[in-house]
Amino acid sequence: MARFTRAELEQFRDHEVPDLFGPDVRLLFVGINPGLWTAATQTHFAHPANRFYPALLRAGIIDHPVSASDGMTDEDRARFTARGLGITNLARRATARAAELSDEELHAGGEALAALVARVRPRVVAVAGVTAYRTAFGVRRAALGRQPEDLAGAELWVVPNPSGLNAHETIDTLAAAYAAPARAAGVL
Repeated sequence: MARFTRAELEQFRDHEVPDLFGPDVRLLFVGINPGLWTAATQTHFAHPANRFYPALLRAGIIDHPVSASDGMTDEDRARFTARGLGITNLARRATARAAELSDEELHAGGEALAALVARVRPRVVAVAGVTAYRTAFGVRRAALGRQPEDLAGAELWVVPNPSGLNAHETIDTLAAAYAAPARAAGVL
């Protein structure tokens, strides 16, 4: 596993990580914003404590383990996108914690996401993080699960954030939460 000092990670503050999706994205996962480890490795959800890829593997959404903390390989990316999966973020810039983002950044990110979804046309969008979703889209009482409104023609889901800071979720509960939109997208 790659190791970074705090000083090394700080050099990646405000860096961006490119979206990951192919020409036929069926399920688009949406993170809040890249963390510093993600920016350092140029791989979404890369922090060693993040449970995104282990949960996808447990759910059967991906069929090969991904060592994201080391950075995805080109083969990992090709396998991921070949399954109709994609990843983007509400906010583009890397921070140490999502709490460093302003409400305005998240709201602007929601608008940018709607434009991206209209252009890319995934079947399903799954936003990872109910609090960020509420802020980005101004839906104060949104709950986890399928949302009553679509987003630019895509079925919209809110799923739990896989961050290790989200202590009340486990790989098993995340796998179950991610499997539902994956079934809706025809990935499972």
